[in-house]
Amino acid sequence: MRPDVQAFFDPATFTASYLVSDPATGMAAIIDPVLDFEPKAARLSTASADALLDAVKARGLTLSYVLETHAHADHLSAADYIRGKTGARIVIGARIVEVQKTFIPVFEAETAADGAAFDVLMSEGDHLPLGELTIGALHTPGHTPACLTYLIGDAAFVGDTLFMPDYGTARADFPGGDAATLYRSIRKVLALPPETRIFVGHDYLPEGRSDYRWETTVAEERARNIHVHDGVEEAEFVARRKARDATLAAHAEVAFLPPMSGG
Repeated sequence: MRPDVQAFFDPATFTASYLVSDPATGMAAIIDPVLDFEPKAARLSTASADALLDAVKARGLTLSYVLETHAHADHLSAADYIRGKTGARIVIGARIVEVQKTFIPVFEAETAADGAAFDVLMSEGDHLPLGELTIGALHTPGHTPACLTYLIGDAAFVGDTLFMPDYGTARADFPGGDAATLYRSIRKVLALPPETRIFVGHDYLPEGRSDYRWETTVAEERARNIHVHDGVEEAEFVARRKARDATLAAHAEVAFLPPMSGG
């Protein structure tokens, strides 16, 4: 079955958020919503989240879930704001507890490392209903230990695990990240049927392209992904990923707790 997918792109953080719905029933989920943050003014805004909620209302959808693919290091999450407005349940990978244990002491956050800030913790093989569709979970660690790919009908929402074929793959140098683990997770995704639609979490405009993109397919990734196309072995990928990660700057914040959306 084919869900309706509406993308919302935030150019400030290069993030793609998604409104996914069952055409038959209008049941819907939001994936990776952004809470806008202006660093210089230290000001929060809900404009991006409100655009998602406006679309839910305009289309007459019923929002059931906010799905987080992973703990975001490059933007704040609007999941708690959306939960407060709609009652939708926040879903994340069960291994978020490991991520919390790593970062809560760093940020001196007053939150227990028990996953209780979220409503549903999913593990590989778990399913949630979305009207006549189901939301499946594929555990795809490597970028972070808790990364999930959500499988909804013919669509896979991969977060930061994979990017568009001409950009490659996620970094694997955060605490708990691992390039070899990332490679194996990607191969799991690329073992899905070739026509599976892949929706990525970011697009950073590689050299030679001027338009933002966020949708590809398993077949396109296997044929053209610059890091993990068919024929690239694990050792080659790990060496290239580590070399690339060594050139990247660390992100300034980690937005893994819904209460952070309140300030």
